[in-house]
Amino acid sequence: MDGASSDPALNEGLLPLGSSRANRWMVAEGRANLVRQPVLPRPATVKTQGKLVTFDLARTALVVVDMQNDFCHRDGWLAHIGVDVAAARRPIAPLRRLLPLLRGCDVPVIWLNWGNRPDRLNLSPSLLHVYNPNGAGTGLGDALPGSGAKVLERGSWSAAIVDELPTEPTDIHVAKYRMSGFQDTELDSILRNLGVNTLMFAGVNADQCVLCTLQDANFRGYDCLLLEDCTATTSPDYCMAATIYNVNQCFGFVVGSEAIAAELANGASKGTNRD
Repeated sequence: MDGASSDPALNEGLLPLGSSRANRWMVAEGRANLVRQPVLPRPATVKTQGKLVTFDLARTALVVVDMQNDFCHRDGWLAHIGVDVAAARRPIAPLRRLLPLLRGCDVPVIWLNWGNRPDRLNLSPSLLHVYNPNGAGTGLGDALPGSGAKVLERGSWSAAIVDELPTEPTDIHVAKYRMSGFQDTELDSILRNLGVNTLMFAGVNADQCVLCTLQDANFRGYDCLLLEDCTATTSPDYCMAATIYNVNQCFGFVVGSEAIAAELANGASKGTNRD
């Protein structure tokens, strides 16, 4: 149903106005119907590390953080500066299995990727210092020796999602410039237009960009599920352990992607609530 109300008479002669069925008016020259279309719940229940959790697939999105060449490819930036990216590649296989299932159940897939402006005017000295503490290294936006690729520059190979994780036209792409994907981006506006209140998180690094974004989501009132096997870090093991502990303790729930996949396969209903 395209209208904002279940009563056709209320929408007679009106046209839809809005980017998502979950947040749409019906309007004409002299009328506006602000009643949003109801979204039918599609409950899914999974066993997390703490308890049995039921959430609404109709109001859920997957946020995949920084699965990009510069973080995960053996010819990318992290590998160039001596980081073993094997750990950063671990989410690839479980995500390849899970993504088609989520798309098939009309769960939005949001790729939240680092993407610098070419002039780096959105990057402060304090942020640049994190990755180039002595000023003489190869940091954000600098050219890699040899290839000349600019580190995490938006639109470049460096910032592209790894080839092993193909995207679909229905996926949503958001560029970020901080460890939190909510800071100085349109992510929150997109999620509110989609009518989403539950977020599943995947990607790298678990203890940095994933956790910062998940924490900010929690602070904004979103329900958060960390997909443990779809999340990884190149940091020491204790950083991953601390991340899992803190998510369980303070910010949401931790669950394996196989539990999500099994629930989808066992009858979690499909729907087409969003455009």
